[in-house]
Amino acid sequence: MSLDTKVEELKAILQPILDKHDFFLVDLEFVHERGDWYLRVYADKKGGINIDDCAVISEEYGEKLDELNPIDPAYYLEVSSPGAERPLKNDESLSDYVDDYIHASLYQKQDGQKAFEGTLSEVTDDKINLIVKVKNLKKQVEISRDNIAKLRLAIEF
Repeated sequence: MSLDTKVEELKAILQPILDKHDFFLVDLEFVHERGDWYLRVYADKKGGINIDDCAVISEEYGEKLDELNPIDPAYYLEVSSPGAERPLKNDESLSDYVDDYIHASLYQKQDGQKAFEGTLSEVTDDKINLIVKVKNLKKQVEISRDNIAKLRLAIEF
């Protein structure tokens, strides 16, 4: 079984636990580092995940993994928040971040810039809209999804 197939199997085992608590999966990785295997779960929820939430996921997922035993080598299970300025990878959950402050890096310049930071105001299949500050004025910027290299949450100063 390929590593990608194993990761998909591990996600399928985790998903009902996340759904039960209104969490969502940001990323799951099963990696070999410095001689050890690590199963890392990055989860979140609207309003942010806390250490108690991570403990719930770790306990319930750990019990389910012990029951099903889908992983042969010994491994460490790590459950954490994805971080304050984490990448936004999951296209399906991007609409969950409407009204949040994000950073968009572009493949090609738009309006003379290769990056924008602002409040995500709209998400469609083809584009996103950001409300950005230009000096003391707010301006709406429409960015084609084809031109987006990376999106991440940002901290507004």
